[in-house]
Amino acid sequence: MRNPYDIIVAPHITEKSVSLSYGDPNIKDEANLVRKYTFIVAKNANKIEIKQALEAIYNAGKKKGEAITIESVRTVRVLGKKRRRSQKSSGYEPDRKKAIVTLGKGQLLEDYGV
Repeated sequence: MRNPYDIIVAPHITEKSVSLSYGDPNIKDEANLVRKYTFIVAKNANKIEIKQALEAIYNAGKKKGEAITIESVRTVRVLGKKRRRSQKSSGYEPDRKKAIVTLGKGQLLEDYGV
């Protein structure tokens, strides 16, 4: 088994991902609020490894009732964009992989980076 910190590279923080982490604004009850978080993950990681790595990272040192449960993991391969490096030559940004993770109802990540 690989190290969880090798699978989860970093949280992906954009305006859209932060709004997903707040949940649906129409739901007023915090117990029924479903939150989604976005992470940049290793390109060769699958959904099962991503789920196990996130649960290992965020449940370390917590009691049984405080542990988070991940409902689903969706992955997206993002191809690198073409960029100009100098006046004549061009190159590409590196490819990356994102994972959109849905937590159970009423759960949240305190140290997500927001």
